[in-house]
Amino acid sequence: MTEKALRLGTRRSKLALAQSGQVAEAVRRVTGRPVELVEITTHGDVNRAHLTQIGGTGVFVTALRDALVRGEVDFAVHSLKDLPTTQPEELVLAAVPEREDPRDVIVARDALKFTDLPRGARIGTGSPRRMAQLNAYARTHGLDIETVPIRGNVDTRIGFVQGGELDAVVLAAAGLNRIGRSDEVTDFLSVDTVLPAPGQGALAIECAADHADLVAALGELDDPFTRAAVTAERSLLAALEAGCSAPVGALADLLADGQSVKEMRLRGVVGTTDGTRMVQLSTTGPVPQTHDGATALGRELASEMLAQGAAGLMGERAH
Repeated sequence: MTEKALRLGTRRSKLALAQSGQVAEAVRRVTGRPVELVEITTHGDVNRAHLTQIGGTGVFVTALRDALVRGEVDFAVHSLKDLPTTQPEELVLAAVPEREDPRDVIVARDALKFTDLPRGARIGTGSPRRMAQLNAYARTHGLDIETVPIRGNVDTRIGFVQGGELDAVVLAAAGLNRIGRSDEVTDFLSVDTVLPAPGQGALAIECAADHADLVAALGELDDPFTRAAVTAERSLLAALEAGCSAPVGALADLLADGQSVKEMRLRGVVGTTDGTRMVQLSTTGPVPQTHDGATALGRELASEMLAQGAAGLMGERAH
């Protein structure tokens, strides 16, 4: 008799279904069991208000987690940057697979690069983090841009450019890669220009903590370097007491010497959305071997940023 299919809870968006489909395939390979997608509508999908107004972090996650706790699905796939930094006790982050490209990208009219946009160019993004860093970069490099708050899925956002309402929009490289639309990117934003959101490009596979067999099976998909990096980034975010709607960028990357990985560098930035005031710092240390080690790296950098006035740049502190 064939084993019962594992039920994978996913949001209904094209991107969520694409990334959940990729995870489902990987889970089939490691478990030998069929996997069926269970589509769940979240508060963030039906409410068109700006994320900062409807609760920021967690609006795409709560319904999936509720379905897990009720046993309606066996595991769920989230974009890691959408996950609140506190982990519910009854759920476990069973796997963080290898990360996609963490960078932000520009999709601009006439295939323009960011620095070639005309004076007064209107750039759409729903992210205070992107606004803060784009405005700061423009200010220091003599560019004249206007950041315009937008929401919507990839089609909607790119449609603003195609329809002529905006000169460019900023999106995550990983999302476009996962839905096969990376050819529409006109410019990749260097992480020296715009640091991504903590956890950007990474997925989180979550299941009930008491399903030990499933936790172990899903653990086969875990990438230890990605997990250490995103743990450090999210620890920084948590220590700044900021939600995912705060203008915080963070990226942990590995510094290699030839073939061997020597160190991990964690960079963090927080700034006012108009880009006038920024705190940007980095720290480098041995690659953390434990969850606690990665968490400590994030906390250390956050305390240095707070000492330089980061708290005053975030607007409302998330509680």
